[in-house]
Amino acid sequence: MSDAQPLALNAQAALGPAHPPPRSQFSWLMRHFLERFFNHETASPDGDARTRIAQIAVAAGMPGLVVGLYLWPVYHPFIGWPPGRPLDASPPPYWLQVNHHFFFVLYSFVVMGIVTVFEWDLFFPDLLDIFVLTTLPIPDRRLFLARVAAIGLFIAGFLFNANFLALLILPAATDPPDLLRFLAGHLAAVALSGLFSATFVLALQGVVLTVFGERLFRRISLLLQGLSITALLMVLFLFPMLSGAVPVFLQSGNAWVLYCPPFWFLGIYQRLLEGPSALPIYGRLAETGCVATLVVVGLAMLTYPIAYLRRVRQLVEGPGTRDTRSGYAPALNGLIHATVSRQPVRRAVFHFIGQTILRVQRYRIYLVLYGGVGFSIVVASILRFEVVHGQVRMEISADGIRMAIGIIAFWMIAGLRMAFTSPGNKQGSWVFRIVHGRPPELVTAMEELQAARTWVLLWALMATFAALFAFQWIAPAELRSWQSITGRMVMAAGLCLLLTDMLFLNVKYIAFTGETGREQPNLAFAVLKYFAFLPLVVTLPLALSPWIESGWTHDLVAAAVIAGLHLFLIRRHRAIIKDHCHYVHLEDDEEEFPMRLGLRY
Repeated sequence: MSDAQPLALNAQAALGPAHPPPRSQFSWLMRHFLERFFNHETASPDGDARTRIAQIAVAAGMPGLVVGLYLWPVYHPFIGWPPGRPLDASPPPYWLQVNHHFFFVLYSFVVMGIVTVFEWDLFFPDLLDIFVLTTLPIPDRRLFLARVAAIGLFIAGFLFNANFLALLILPAATDPPDLLRFLAGHLAAVALSGLFSATFVLALQGVVLTVFGERLFRRISLLLQGLSITALLMVLFLFPMLSGAVPVFLQSGNAWVLYCPPFWFLGIYQRLLEGPSALPIYGRLAETGCVATLVVVGLAMLTYPIAYLRRVRQLVEGPGTRDTRSGYAPALNGLIHATVSRQPVRRAVFHFIGQTILRVQRYRIYLVLYGGVGFSIVVASILRFEVVHGQVRMEISADGIRMAIGIIAFWMIAGLRMAFTSPGNKQGSWVFRIVHGRPPELVTAMEELQAARTWVLLWALMATFAALFAFQWIAPAELRSWQSITGRMVMAAGLCLLLTDMLFLNVKYIAFTGETGREQPNLAFAVLKYFAFLPLVVTLPLALSPWIESGWTHDLVAAAVIAGLHLFLIRRHRAIIKDHCHYVHLEDDEEEFPMRLGLRY
């Protein structure tokens, strides 16, 4: 209503029903595809796309704003900060300012790449699109153009969300000598950096689908996603250590700089900011960045239509059958049945998890994200970069190798827990409800949950021990003794066991069969748990490993403490499951709050 004065109810009723603005078929299709980028089971399991969009938009733009606020005291000294710097001091050194600019370029590059990889499978049609949209009177060309337009709006919207908050504070925080040049350099650099990263992922998908076909693409899709996430996060986490080497790279004209895309867009930033007085290397980097962006955008535009058609044809014809049997599976299953899954209930749940975890796209992307984050943090913890006599030297940190044990165990178990407890897609739960009822008896529930915990523990142990032995090839001399190796093995096994107990302490359902909670999850508190718990897990091996490695008796003491904590957590978990089994199941029309008080109405 456009009237300034409020109208009575009778007057409002006399106006008739509100008529929505007319929209074309293309507009409806574009809005539909754009909404599906956020309202799908991976990004929004609860189906609340609008809330998820707002959360993601704020989360993407907040780091740039926070860094901009922290730059204020660097460019505007006041009493006591920075330490030892007078109030009338000149601006920060030139190379420190270049590192500040480099962070925003790098952040845009990483965020856009991660977002595009996360939406990897949604840029092309799926089976639902084929069965529903193609049966409607919609031309195929309009469907294709609407999806392309939605992808363009998605990329443009995330470019804006990831960078506009920082731009609100940066001019006042840094006081650039030429505001117009600063704005031009910042906008061009972060926009082209993010555009290159996003379109590179699209071009990679298009090239693989066009050249190798859908069957090979499905086989290597998970690997490509994992490598992309790992590489992007690794570059971001290594930035604090590489910042001191940036002047050496740029002044020496190192060939590595010419092959690193974030440096291309830093060249654009500095070339537009400084003008003709910029270093010659900036001009060369800026030219490379512009040409590379045009090439990647052109390649994505060329290969996407062909990949689109091949994907549609494959969906219509159906995937080909292939033999998924493995030659070593019977022997491995026999070993598992004879050791950790001797009861039939445990065997059923154990194999149910193994055959489900990689068949659902949401579970796969969770594992890729957690694995990529964990591996990139491990690399950032192990590597150290120092500038010695104008040369950048890379070293391996012994403390970083010790911390890597906790990092790998934590992200492995946390990622599996996230996949196990994610809501939606509970088609497998009916089997267990028919066999055991709901809720199950205590003995049956403990057997089922023990199988799930055993599955997680075995994979966490394999990943952690594989990394531990792989680190021996690069470990310093102090970590190569048998006593040191044994101590870290005890620490790795203990962390995997205790983290599995703690992270699955309140899990009351078998993997992939639990019910969605009636209360909406809080994303901020979920992220806060990781920030609060991860530092403890990382610092614990760093503090205790030297003591455990100093003697064989210390290994026995550590093993005894781990066993005691494990028994305590098992008993606590049993008590939680016992209360859950005696809890009265709520009907669909009953509210949860009165039942918590033991009241039924």
